[in-house]
Amino acid sequence: MTQQSETQAPLTHARPSVGSIAAHRPHALAATTSDLEPDLDADLDHFEDGAESDPDLPQGRFLDRERSWLAFNERVLELAEDPNTPLLERANFLAIFASNLDEFFMVRVAGLKRRIATGVATRSASGLRPREVLEMIWSRSRELMARHAACFQEDVAPGLTEEGIHLVRWPELTEAEQARLGTLYRRKIFPVLTPLAVDPAHPFPYISGLSLNLAVVVRNPHSGHRHFARVKVPPLLSRFLEASPQRYVPIEDVIAAHAHLEMLFPGMEVLEHHMFRITRNEDLEVEEDDAENLLKALEKELMRRRFGPPVRLEVEESIDEHVLNLLIRELKISEDEVYPLPGPLDLTGLFGIAALDRPELKYKKFIAGTHRDLAEVESASPPDIFAALRERDVLLHHPYDSFSTSVQAFLEQAAADPDVLAIKQTLYRTSGDSPIVDALIDAADSGKQVLVLVEIKARFDEQANIKWARKLEEAGCHVVYGLVGLKTHCKLSLVVRQEGDNLVRYSHVGTGNYHPKTARLYEDIGLLTADPQVGADLSDLFNRLSGYSLRENFRRLLVAPHSLRDGLVARVGKEIQHHRAGRPASVRIKVNSMVDEAVIDALYRASRAGVPVDVWVRGICALRPGVPGLSENIRVRSVLGRFLEHSRVFAFGNGGEPEVWIGSADMMHRNLDRRIEALVRVSDPAHRASLNRLLETGMSDSTASWHLGPDGDWTRHATGPDGRPLRNVQEMLIDARRRRRGTATP
Repeated sequence: MTQQSETQAPLTHARPSVGSIAAHRPHALAATTSDLEPDLDADLDHFEDGAESDPDLPQGRFLDRERSWLAFNERVLELAEDPNTPLLERANFLAIFASNLDEFFMVRVAGLKRRIATGVATRSASGLRPREVLEMIWSRSRELMARHAACFQEDVAPGLTEEGIHLVRWPELTEAEQARLGTLYRRKIFPVLTPLAVDPAHPFPYISGLSLNLAVVVRNPHSGHRHFARVKVPPLLSRFLEASPQRYVPIEDVIAAHAHLEMLFPGMEVLEHHMFRITRNEDLEVEEDDAENLLKALEKELMRRRFGPPVRLEVEESIDEHVLNLLIRELKISEDEVYPLPGPLDLTGLFGIAALDRPELKYKKFIAGTHRDLAEVESASPPDIFAALRERDVLLHHPYDSFSTSVQAFLEQAAADPDVLAIKQTLYRTSGDSPIVDALIDAADSGKQVLVLVEIKARFDEQANIKWARKLEEAGCHVVYGLVGLKTHCKLSLVVRQEGDNLVRYSHVGTGNYHPKTARLYEDIGLLTADPQVGADLSDLFNRLSGYSLRENFRRLLVAPHSLRDGLVARVGKEIQHHRAGRPASVRIKVNSMVDEAVIDALYRASRAGVPVDVWVRGICALRPGVPGLSENIRVRSVLGRFLEHSRVFAFGNGGEPEVWIGSADMMHRNLDRRIEALVRVSDPAHRASLNRLLETGMSDSTASWHLGPDGDWTRHATGPDGRPLRNVQEMLIDARRRRRGTATP
């Protein structure tokens, strides 16, 4: 998309100065449907020396974490490439892949570069040095980005065209469409554009992270000098503009139309233009020496985030060599970090296309119902949560069970109930119009004691969480920000209710955030209970988080950073003893990430002893399954689909008396050492059996999934030997809920 240039004279420019740095909008992650990614950790915990080496286990037993993350995103890409995935869902997965990779570069790649720059060259658990990992990332991500672009250009975009959804470029528009968009440009786009010249009087401008930009080359007709200018694409306008019904053009094409650029540079000759986009280090570094100043320190660091150094430069492959060299030089980026791609750049914009109202091109709509233990018959009136919990514990499985009529209703009823005296709640992430926050404010307004532990360091939600913290404080809630040096990641609610002469504690322990919107997209498990032991545990834990308490041992909880890793490793060791004694023994784990060396080594020891080990992991896995003499009794599977697999479940055979735990923790250093995490033991035999059935289904060879090999490669298993599609665990669970309501697929 360039105009024909004349002679390739050098471009005039000047070195940037501090005063030339322009304002940069805070990075906003894509819509909640984009959050199909494993948690990223900027402090590079796999490069730490904290993991103890087991001398009885071989070297090289850990897979590289970054390679494993890229393999995860490749699995997302495979869903986009799969012709059996509904077409608009394929577009959505393309956008998810792009959004995931953006965050990976902003956090993980930026952290690697920082580590190299500071001279900290510790080898990772996989044996690679940071520079070797970085070079692998450059090579592998380049391959994946090329596949991603090809999938869009050669497959998804033509498929959309066949369905009447046309993604076109400016030259493909009719004269009437160009005229219509020309009017839009003059009225709504041109007034907000700011061309920034580069010459001795105008230093090279600051380029904000993830913004789309036009590099424009113009010539002064009087002097004949060629100049460079940058035009930022306004981030608040739609990425794809509708030229006519079901025909969409990228906004940068409208800006880059020759007549429109001439309006920006009157009197100058527009010679050429090129699109580019940079990714910057946008992770936070906050010193937590003084918890009282944490909020202000974080607000200050959020301002600093916008000036992070660049870690990736994406350009259209048609870019002029002189312009590219200028960008590389002025951005101080290496050629290894340049990614030439076919346009359009930034396919996160496909989220808007995927949201089009074409239900026949999407997954069949599913609306969750109220859990049967909360309401035997669906009705317009909300269930009485407290009455239900006095009868039995309720094991929730979202999004198959409604969040709004369970967890949300639990907190809303607590806020409105005059017999409720206190509510204690953790908030890690929540929605912008959170009914959870509204319920807590209503509770405080009615005179209840409300304690809210807001984790203001939740990555990329820091600004939103600061806002909620301020709002809750203003409403009279007691707001605390956790413990110095630790993120509070556990998902806990505690309601204290006066019932006659007794105080009864009702609890919720979950695997996912108190976020009503993502609860419709994320697969999570939660336990609602009136069990006195769980209530006492939560009281003790909240007291530790809000005050001064050294309690480390709980009744039905395992809590990080003190008891969670050791508790799980001890239980794996116990399975070895059961197996040697001839009793039933097994380990089944479902997590987002499996990285922690101590936990992995425990699983290796169990495998060597003959204990069958199943690991269902969504994203990163550093464990090598199927290695003779080490892990031949370990299987690793991954399931990706319409919902984000997010729950954490830990099940042990326990000699014939199964033990099952659910909670918030992944098997990573940061979760086990630097976060407050909590697992709760599931006591109801029916609930334990249900969770074990879920784990069996996910690990079954008849279920569609990816299988991890000992070399770190993932192989997709979507069809059986007869060529028929394997069972989709998410669709099975959806259909089970539909059958319960009499709306199952025939």
